[in-house]
Amino acid sequence: MNRKLFLLIFSLLLYGTSVCAQTAQKSELEQRAENEDKKGNVGTARFYLIRAFEDYVNKGQMQQGVECGVKAASLYYKKENFYKEAFDLLRRIDQAIISSKQLPSGKASALHYLTTKERFLMYMKLRKPESAKEQLNVMESQAFDSGDETLKNDFLYNKAIYYYTFGQNEKGNAVFREMAAKLTAQKEYDKVDQVYQTLIANGRRSNSASLVAQAYGSYLNWKDSVSALKSADEIKALKQQIADNEASIADKDSSLSARWMVIVALGILAAALAAALIVGGIVLLRYILLSRHQKKLIRQANDNNALKSRFISNISAQLAPTLKRLDGKLPEVQALLDFSQHIQTLSNLENTMDEEVELEDVQVAQFCEELIDKIRDQVPSGVTLKVNAPKMSASINKEYVSHILYHLLENAVAYTATGGYISLDYKKRGAHSQQFIVSDTGDGIPAEQHEEVFKPFLQVRDLTEGDGLGLPICKQMALKMNGDLNIDATFTKGTRFVLDLHS
Repeated sequence: MNRKLFLLIFSLLLYGTSVCAQTAQKSELEQRAENEDKKGNVGTARFYLIRAFEDYVNKGQMQQGVECGVKAASLYYKKENFYKEAFDLLRRIDQAIISSKQLPSGKASALHYLTTKERFLMYMKLRKPESAKEQLNVMESQAFDSGDETLKNDFLYNKAIYYYTFGQNEKGNAVFREMAAKLTAQKEYDKVDQVYQTLIANGRRSNSASLVAQAYGSYLNWKDSVSALKSADEIKALKQQIADNEASIADKDSSLSARWMVIVALGILAAALAAALIVGGIVLLRYILLSRHQKKLIRQANDNNALKSRFISNISAQLAPTLKRLDGKLPEVQALLDFSQHIQTLSNLENTMDEEVELEDVQVAQFCEELIDKIRDQVPSGVTLKVNAPKMSASINKEYVSHILYHLLENAVAYTATGGYISLDYKKRGAHSQQFIVSDTGDGIPAEQHEEVFKPFLQVRDLTEGDGLGLPICKQMALKMNGDLNIDATFTKGTRFVLDLHS
């Protein structure tokens, strides 16, 4: 009896601990993505999901990372029909799985199954049966290699959906009968019922009367057959319960002391339950207090960062008048003045990140041509300037976008040799998404520095050669406009910066 009591209390403690762990599993990036998705901000939700995928993978949390990446891929094509971007992201996810050395082969196959299934769903939506069938064959191999029965059942379900979608109803019925028989043999009647209900709902959503009719007919036949099995199971269970009760009564009647033992045991069990509830309450209270403490630490850290930023800005503002009294023709003095101005700009951006920026309509082609004209005199002979922008209007913050693109174009001029080219492109990616792209054929930036160039104060520099704050300032401006600025890692002929903007 003491052993059972110990096991009961231990299981309750484990349950309380697991609940706390599950609550803390989602990263801040993933939670932001969910909040933006609920608001209908598809582009922003997708942006945070991709960042969550990268963050999880860097931390070795591959399951959460792959799930976030697959969700981001689905947001590319389900609402905005960006199929190319979705396929590219899925390839990135697969590469991340392959690069993760610590994953067992079965776990890796299970993760690859998620990306392959998303490709299968994309080809289904595009109505490409041959491509969908290829993905289905890969899913079968991955589900088998994973050893996960849930994935094997999921594969059967998607296989049936494939056959029904492309008019192969008899094959679909055969697959569903196989799956229903498998789950029925395991007495998982609720899962079988759920599978049929899902199939019927899919048929209704796709307006496929034949699919609904086939699924509903199979569902009724299965219900009739399983009713008899359930009845037999219930009768068997009742008989067993009666037999157990009779044996229990016989045991209790053997002596009065046995009855008292049962009463005492019930009392101990009630006390154990009460103790378990108290322990659970203590665990929950401790978690609440810990969460409050962590929130307080986060608020304090944010306040400290704001104070630090304001302090640096104040120092820079106080130094500016003194520096201006020095000989501005000296390169060192001018470098200090520029550095002071850049610090103030960066600090102001950080302190006003939550403030909305004003937008205005501009003619894209004219806007891009004007920016190119500003750098034309700086371009060495033999370097070609290109503009690829449609004659259309776009709503942007002209001040920030001009600053970012002009800085990127100036950098391109500095690193592009004779015979190369510099281009400024504009692409409309969706109703609320657009891109400005600056490309050059210079030496390029090493892949390991793609993230570092956007971070300020990483190294001590000779200020006369630049303070390294130009790209960090551009990055902050992009983020303030609800967008982002990144280097295109797939571009290998030089350097390509992509400014994403979302409205």
